[in-house]
This record gives sequence, C-alpha cells and structure tokens, in this order.
Amino acid sequence: MRTLNDPCAPPVTPLLRRAQAGDRQAMNDLLLHIAPYVGRLCLPIAQGHSSDAAQEAMLAIYRGIRGLREPAAFYGWVRAVTVREAIRTSKRLSQGSADGLPDLAQDADPLDTVHISDVMDRLPDQHRQILTLRAVYGMNEQEMAATLSLPVGTVRSRLHRARRNFQDAWHQRAA
Repeated sequence: MRTLNDPCAPPVTPLLRRAQAGDRQAMNDLLLHIAPYVGRLCLPIAQGHSSDAAQEAMLAIYRGIRGLREPAAFYGWVRAVTVREAIRTSKRLSQGSADGLPDLAQDADPLDTVHISDVMDRLPDQHRQILTLRAVYGMNEQEMAATLSLPVGTVRSRLHRARRNFQDAWHQRAA
C-alpha cells in the first residue's frame, strides 16, 4: 500500500483537482492514498472506535473535497477533518475500551508505554482527547480550540485538569 512518503505515490495536486472536478477514479485514488494517514490519526483519539472514526473521516473528506480551495493545504485540511471526526465518533461511541497509544518514543521502555496507555484509559474521554491532541499531534491551544469547537479558555482549563488527572493517576500507579 502506498503511503504519504512513498516516491511512487501519485502527485496529489493533479489528483485533487481532478477529484474536485468530479473524476471518480481520481477521487478513489486520492482516498486510497490518504487512507493509511487517516487511520493513523484516528487511532489514538478514537482508540477502540478508530476504524469507525476513520470511515467517518473519509466520508467527511469525500463530501467536503470540493470546498477545498488551496491544494497546498490538502494534508492540513485532511488532518483537521480527521481529528474532528475522530473526536465526534469517540464521543458518540464512548462506551468502548481503548486500544492504547502509539509508540511515543522509539527508545522508551515498552513497559512505560503500557503504563501510559493504562493511565490514559482511566481518564475521561475529554481529558484523553485533549492530551492526545497536545502530546501526539503537537497542537497548540488555538488549534485544539478550533478542532474541538471550544473557546480557548475551555481548552486551557481542560488541558490543566487533564494534566493534573494524568499526574494523579500516574502517581497512584507508582504507589
């Protein structure tokens, strides 16, 4: 399967323009091209529902592609749509268990990753989501506010509470 960094991957700008013009094959090729990226984005946010979130994101991308005006913004737009849909799907299907976090560091102790995943699983969904957006995707408060459709002040307070809850859970685990 081709990935975003694959030198054999089709150039995105011509595919995007053709897909926006109604070329079904170009749309199919474009969606196949971004599917692995969308799946990777959904995994830490929607956890146990990541495949549902990826499917919802792909539908949202399909429906909204004609509205994208700047081809250079394609991957950023795909990321924003995917994160938004992953959060929505996670909220809607929040009763499931979480699969875990992606490898945050190659050199980290694998047991630490398990412990981090365990602590994250015990956090409320809104805290897990905001920490994932910050730690995994490196979003700042304004980006998180736009993605979550929340005021920046709400994002700041949730981030503060999420960090405090994570630290408390981490220390309880260590005790």
